[in-house]
Amino acid sequence: MPKVLISDSLSPSAVEIFKNRGVEVDMKTGMSPEELIACIGEYDGLAVRSATKVTPEVLAAATSLKVVGRAGIGVDNINLDAASARGVVVMNTPFGNAITTAEHAIAMMFALARQIPLADRLTQSGKWEKSRFMGMELTGKTLAVIGCGNIGSRVVERAQGLKMRVVVYDPYLTPDRAADLGVEKLELPELLKRADLITLHTPLTDATRDLLDAEAFAQMKKGVLVINCARGELVVEEDMKAALESGQVGGYAVDVYATEPPKGFSLFGMENVIATPHLGASTSEAQENVALQIAEQMSDYLLTGAVVNAINMPSVSAEDAPKLKPYMLLAELLGSFVGQVIQSGLKSITIEYEGIAAEMNTRPMTACAIKGALSPMLASVNMVNAPLVARERDIGVSVVSHERECEYQTLLRLTVTTERRQLSIAGTLFGGNKPRIVEIGGVPMEASLGPHMLYTMNQDKPGIIGAFGMAMAEEGINIANFVLGRTKPGGDAVTLLELDHPLKEIVIEKARALSSVIEVTPLYFPAMEQKS
Repeated sequence: MPKVLISDSLSPSAVEIFKNRGVEVDMKTGMSPEELIACIGEYDGLAVRSATKVTPEVLAAATSLKVVGRAGIGVDNINLDAASARGVVVMNTPFGNAITTAEHAIAMMFALARQIPLADRLTQSGKWEKSRFMGMELTGKTLAVIGCGNIGSRVVERAQGLKMRVVVYDPYLTPDRAADLGVEKLELPELLKRADLITLHTPLTDATRDLLDAEAFAQMKKGVLVINCARGELVVEEDMKAALESGQVGGYAVDVYATEPPKGFSLFGMENVIATPHLGASTSEAQENVALQIAEQMSDYLLTGAVVNAINMPSVSAEDAPKLKPYMLLAELLGSFVGQVIQSGLKSITIEYEGIAAEMNTRPMTACAIKGALSPMLASVNMVNAPLVARERDIGVSVVSHERECEYQTLLRLTVTTERRQLSIAGTLFGGNKPRIVEIGGVPMEASLGPHMLYTMNQDKPGIIGAFGMAMAEEGINIANFVLGRTKPGGDAVTLLELDHPLKEIVIEKARALSSVIEVTPLYFPAMEQKS
């Protein structure tokens, strides 16, 4: 039974979901980093909100950890590089609080436009300064949305309901999606010039850090209103302060801060600043939603292998997981085959998909193929970190999906290139889930796979089959399956033997000593041992 630790406060309903799904769960909140490190080794999953810091030290101690689930969107408190390197899936819940955060941004717009917080304070203090609060209608104004993902798109919909004109800056927003949303997509300088109000809904990356600085403020209309319910680091604090003091920015509504709780935040106390304590996701509905979602997602992964809303690996839905499983196994076996045969550093890997495979989600299959190819050289590689390891080692990875008709219903072809050679292998699925090799190095053949195998290449001459059989018999090795293929009569021939037991070194030496033998490689496929 998988075991999950909940280290931050989550809804009791989340605990019940884990238990009902067959996952053992402990809730231990408020632990120190040392306490977390001391206990994390016994858990397969860790569910957190924003309080728990999942550091490299925590991950190093988490020897059984398979998944970290963040009940919410931001994963700033989780070291993604360290998690990926250790093969730990990191997932979040990007949809659970999208509506709540979008509504908070709209509320901040109204509060800024009508100066509601200051008006409230002065009125309750006994002052009646009605003429001081000349507000601004939102109807007909131009709202600039920076970042049009899950939250930004919901802000767009609500702003359009208020009869605002909406323009968007988002490099990843396609023209078709912009048309569906009914927005005008602009480059950032043009967007800043046209906006009456600006709302930020982009993640924090190297490209977006300090996005709104003095240069950006100078391009805006005088008196523009700015709302930030995304990340504090998107705005340069000292530049915002200067823009507010000069009137270039008419008001700033902020819900997020570079350090939380904020210490020495220089904008506090300014009359044209509205500040809330990171309330974007703080509704009972959102808190319940993200807790239930992360419990479901983590349970699905631990019990079925389904990967939903993963940050550091391809997602596989619960519906697709059983369909993809045999394809992922085939991809890993093909990768493992070439990885064991080449026995030298890789320069590139090309994975081609044909037939049914080309119509499926190929990213998980690709990750498995890379894992298989690298595993013979790197014991620590896994599906999560394989693409990262390939990039770090400057191994080029190419993926091609063919629409052409295929001899088989589905086909995966893997080609690896080293400094000395190139080797390709193709495989398919028989009966929907049984992996088969159908080609090695251009030689057609049909071979099943078992845990222990022997691959040889030799010149096509009489007596080779008998010599192989004799070498096995002398050492008591039973051959379960024997498959041959050749390029042409008298050309190169490939032999693939499935064996009942691992080969002894003396058998390999005898095989290599045979005349006309070019290459002999013993193969081991642990995944097939688990299936047998």
